Amino acid sequence: MLIRILFFVATALTICPAQAAAQIYAWRDAAGTLVLSDRRLDPGAPITTYAVAGAPASVAVRTTRQAVPAVAERFEPLVQEHAGRHGLRADLVRAVIQVESGFNPKATSPKGAMGLMQLMPGTARELGVVNAYDPAENIRGGTMYLRQLLDRYDGKEELALAAYNAGFNAVDRYGRKVPPYNETQNYVKKVGAAADAVPASAARPVRRLIIYKTIEIVDGRPVASYTTERPTSGTYEIIER
Repeated sequence: MLIRILFFVATALTICPAQAAAQIYAWRDAAGTLVLSDRRLDPGAPITTYAVAGAPASVAVRTTRQAVPAVAERFEPLVQEHAGRHGLRADLVRAVIQVESGFNPKATSPKGAMGLMQLMPGTARELGVVNAYDPAENIRGGTMYLRQLLDRYDGKEELALAAYNAGFNAVDRYGRKVPPYNETQNYVKKVGAAADAVPASAARPVRRLIIYKTIEIVDGRPVASYTTERPTSGTYEIIER
């Protein structure tokens, strides 16, 4: 492992040399992913440091491993339940989980995001999630939040995903467009590609999904609800196919 890390650092120096000396920090996060950075981002993790003369300032290197199908299938009932409850494409929910955590319910990011859908502590509290490492609670909260963002951006998945990654304040600050952050732009592309990819060996049939949105007045305020069953009375809106 030491040889591989030093090789990585040496390669980086060859590609982009710099004048200043730097300290390289290496550790593994809760998902077992190797993280390299010029800053100590996770105070609780065991850290290995490398003093590298002329090393450039760098950002953390993080990758999400492709989930083993059998692992992903463990959470499929929860994905189907909560995607349907909030009028979301199950493919979109799976893609968010894949990119966020690789279907690791114990994943924790250096910034403190937790669980399968990587909920930040403040967001989890607002969504009523008590234990973000519980798959059922995490997916319930994550899908609820994704639905809120889709409603905020008129069903535009690209903007909802950008807000999921960078926060809706960032999206609004840039005129309700994907912010010009490399991480966020790459995130939107990765989730979008994963959500739209249909494996040739997929066992589940592909069918068009129609979601009906109805509004009910509860205690003087409008409350939205979603269903895949066409309402037999009242007014409704088809929000997604």
